[in-house]
Order: sequence, then C-alpha cells, then structure tokens
Amino acid sequence: MFVFALVREARRLAMALMTLLLVSCGAQQDVMVLRVGHSLDPSHTVHKAMLKMGERLQQLSGGTMAIELYPSGQLGSERELIELLQIGSLAMTKVSASPLEGFVPTMKLFNIPYLFRDQEHFFKVLDSDIGRDILASLKPAQLLGLGYYDAGSRSFYTTKKPVVTPADLASVKIRVQESQAAMAMIRALGGNPTPISWGELYTALQQGVVDGAENNPPSFYLSRHYEVAPYYILDEHTSVPDVILISRYVWERLSEQQQAWLQQAVDESVDFQRAQWQLDTEAALAAVQEAGVQVISADKSQFQQQVSGLINELKAGELGPMIQRIEEVQ
Repeated sequence: MFVFALVREARRLAMALMTLLLVSCGAQQDVMVLRVGHSLDPSHTVHKAMLKMGERLQQLSGGTMAIELYPSGQLGSERELIELLQIGSLAMTKVSASPLEGFVPTMKLFNIPYLFRDQEHFFKVLDSDIGRDILASLKPAQLLGLGYYDAGSRSFYTTKKPVVTPADLASVKIRVQESQAAMAMIRALGGNPTPISWGELYTALQQGVVDGAENNPPSFYLSRHYEVAPYYILDEHTSVPDVILISRYVWERLSEQQQAWLQQAVDESVDFQRAQWQLDTEAALAAVQEAGVQVISADKSQFQQQVSGLINELKAGELGPMIQRIEEVQ
C-alpha cells in the first residue's frame, strides 16, 4: 500500500508540474498564458467572443494573464479537447453541451426536444440557479463551467429532399453529435442517427454517408454545408448552448484574484457573443437563401407530438426533478 501511495503522489506532482508549465509558458515575462482550443472557424462569433475575452483578461490583469487561441479543431475534436482539460494538458475550451453528456449526465437536459418554450425562457434558465447548478455538476469530471454562449436553436438540413413533417425523416441518416439524448430524439422522429465529427461532416454529406444533419443557421452557413445540403427546415427542435470550460487543475492553481479576472472576462465575452448571435443568425439565413437553399418553416406541433413519448420517459427518469424545475421557470 505504501508503494501505491508513493506512485499516486508522484503522478499527482508530475501532473501539477505539467499543468504549471502549460499555463505559465511566458513566466519569464511574468505572463500566465492560458491555451484555449475550440472546433469552430475564426470567422465564427464564438471565436470573436473569445478574442474579446483574451483582450479583456489582458486589460484586467495588467498584462499578467493572456489567452492563446487554437481554433478550427487544431488541437482535436470536442471530445478530445474535453479530455485534454481533464488531465490538465489544456487550460480552456468551448464545446457544445452535447458531448459533455458523455462525462456528466445532467448535460442531457439540453438535448431534450422542445424543453424550452422560447428564447426568453432559455436564457432565464441559463442565467438562473438552475444554469449554475448544471455548470457545477461538471466538477466531478475535473471540469469547471464558467458560462454559456448562445448557440441558437438546432434545425434539420438535408441533401436529397426537404423534411417538412416527421414522416419525411423515416430511415433518413442524420448526423448527430456524440450524444445519447440526441440519438434518442432522432430515433423517436423515425430517423437513423449517425455520429460523425464536425470536421468530417462536409465530406460525409457530399459522399452520401449521411443524408442530413442538424445545427443552427450560422454553423450551417460558415461550414459551407449549404453547398451540399440545399434544404434547411426551421423546426428548432433543441436549444443546445456552448459551454465555456476550464480545467479544474488549472483553475485551482490560479489565485483568487486571477480567478476573478478570468470570470469577469468570460462574463463580458458572453454578453458580447449573445448580442452578436441574433445578427449572425439573420445574416446566415439570408446568405444561404441567396445561395439557393430552400429555408422551410416547419409545423413544430407535429414534431413535438412525435417526441412526446420520449419526453415523458425522460421525465420519469433521473432528470425528472431538473426538468420540472426548468418547466416551472416563468
């Protein structure tokens, strides 16, 4: 037992040293550099918001803290970025809430179709004690949630035919994120869920590996998926936020003042990102329509009815109390 304890302690010390080296690479100039990776294009609102975050952190800290951004999946997929945070090899990331459910079951909430009544209800939940409790649930996975970016509502887009009713999804192969809840939703609608990484999706659509996918308008536009998927259906089945994460190892090595500076920079970047998101959504829909995409308004009631059994099943499970709290928010 003594030998095992020594081994564990050696590993802990090695991890601490590795983390300090990774987040303090600039220590000779007394600058703590936090490496931040994400999967989106530099033209995306999220990347612009994270640039703002870095600028603000530098100002608040008097130049003693900085953020080094790695966009476009340079450091790996969203799941890989999460795993890098867990071992302290990366300071921060921005990921969709969907892949987080593989680490923390509470995150399944965001893939429950039509859980949020409208955008106002969605933001009230995120900015309430409920939203903070969901972020706090990440701690056992060695992650800390610092805030939510808006990622709009997700809708279907397809390559061969439009999806106007749930019946149109029968046997259609739809790309989903690594989310059990998202796959259950597609099955409930009659489709065939197919997990594929974001970086591989354009080719998968082009080559017919999948018949469609689902995402928000800015991501549909900036990914250029509209070039191979000319039908976009505004059914708005889920509202899945982006989550700003920091490695728990890294966070606990920051002083209270550094934590406060970073949290303030994150909060201000959230305000910036949310203000820009609606503008980007409207611009994206206009751009894809100009490129020839058919943007179709769906009868959401048909989709809601189709997934009602799935929702009742989830209410009866471990997420039931949290679902009730969300539904009670006025």
